[in-house]
Amino acid sequence: MILARILALAKIPIEWIELRTGAIAFSKPMLFHHVPRSAKWWYVFGSATLMFFTIQIVTGVCLGTMYAPSAAQAWESLRYIDEDVPFGWMLRALHGWSSTAMVVMMVIHMLQVFLHGSFKFPRELNWITGVFLLLTVLALAFTGQVMRWDQDAYWGLGIGAAIVDRVPIFGDQMRGLLLGGPIIGGETLNRFFALHVFILPGAAIALVGVHMTLIIKNGISEMPKPGAVVVPSTYRKEFEERMEKTGVPFFPDAVQRDMVFCGTCLIILIILAASFGPFGPGGMPDPTLIDTNPRPDYPFMWIFGAVSLLPPASETAIMLITPAIGVLILIAVPFLSNSGERAPSRRPGMVLVAVFVVMAIVALTYEGVTSPWSPVMDAWSSLATPAQFIKGRTPLQVQGAVVFQSVQCRNCHELGGFGGKRGPALDEISTRLSPDQLVRQIQQGGGNMPAFGKNLNSAQMSALVAFLGTLRPENEPDSKIPGANLPLPTSMSPPDRGVLTR
Repeated sequence: MILARILALAKIPIEWIELRTGAIAFSKPMLFHHVPRSAKWWYVFGSATLMFFTIQIVTGVCLGTMYAPSAAQAWESLRYIDEDVPFGWMLRALHGWSSTAMVVMMVIHMLQVFLHGSFKFPRELNWITGVFLLLTVLALAFTGQVMRWDQDAYWGLGIGAAIVDRVPIFGDQMRGLLLGGPIIGGETLNRFFALHVFILPGAAIALVGVHMTLIIKNGISEMPKPGAVVVPSTYRKEFEERMEKTGVPFFPDAVQRDMVFCGTCLIILIILAASFGPFGPGGMPDPTLIDTNPRPDYPFMWIFGAVSLLPPASETAIMLITPAIGVLILIAVPFLSNSGERAPSRRPGMVLVAVFVVMAIVALTYEGVTSPWSPVMDAWSSLATPAQFIKGRTPLQVQGAVVFQSVQCRNCHELGGFGGKRGPALDEISTRLSPDQLVRQIQQGGGNMPAFGKNLNSAQMSALVAFLGTLRPENEPDSKIPGANLPLPTSMSPPDRGVLTR
């Protein structure tokens, strides 16, 4: 009796609000629209993407109240959030990890739509808005990295500006528009702050609204079955009839799986954020520090790997043309095939395309993470010479090991499996090069190796080559390098511990 009276009282304000706003009538189609009974765990990735986007908005608003979008204060404001604000580091960690998770989940969602042929009639615009959403999310991720305003952000932005500058005719103007001036400065950060906080989130919210409206309008596609062909002239009527007979309401039937999956993703996100903390900031931006090794965030690591492996002569054409072609192909997908079979087993060509793209992105991401083309800038000081290469050596050969470290050979060459991979490993170098060839290579350089002729005196060269002559497999005979009796150049400059750059 009391409960009935409470419900009756609560009904009055609800009806009052509904009469003036129509909120319940507006939300009913979204909550209770019918979805295919077969729409189960394959259909949860879109909801997870929306959840991560919501986390981005909430954490971003909180961070925006503490972040100082000033070139002089941005880095310090992040340090303040991480160290002085209670759980500020966790807030930044949730924002950063949810950004990466949102990109990954959106890519998985688009891959599922592509494999299931869900972009076919009448859902062509669903796919196209999804493509623009992906581009917007990637732009949010890139501008978010710039917000850290550390060495990676500064030099990564410089690389991006250099790529834009290669555009024919309009490159200089586009670079100025990107940076807010001829160089990276305070105006640059203000410009990217406006993009990251206002323009791009607004565009993403608008695209999400359009995307959701199209989903309600066209319905969620059924699980593809071999032999079930999409015929545009009859598909919509047949789909609506099937939904009336076998469809189930999104709430509460289908939403339960979405809630379970999103809850699981949320738990994983919290664990990652608590375990690994926020992304950056690294060192303060310093335009005079040229020996830095900037890296993008994970959503762009595959692009970093691809660009770094491009032949120099083709860099400009590939970097400017390939992305435009890729976006056009994505937009054209539903127009190239908007009818026919949807089952992956009946579309083996599309499956092979998807597998190839995924494998290429994974391989290029691995290359970007390991970046074998980049020197390990601190290897000479942080990686000790392995004991097996010192044990039993003569004083001259041990001195050569010291020279090997001090002139930073380890930055580009592995020894005992540790060190840079820009040059070949030197564990067996004495079996490949003679004493004269070693001297010539060290003195004159060649390929990617700089010349050290002016950085080593005769004694250092003698010791270094004596040490390199001991680098061989255990079962190989002793090197014939006599160590102290090598014919070395007599005029060399004093040693210089210059940093090896790419």
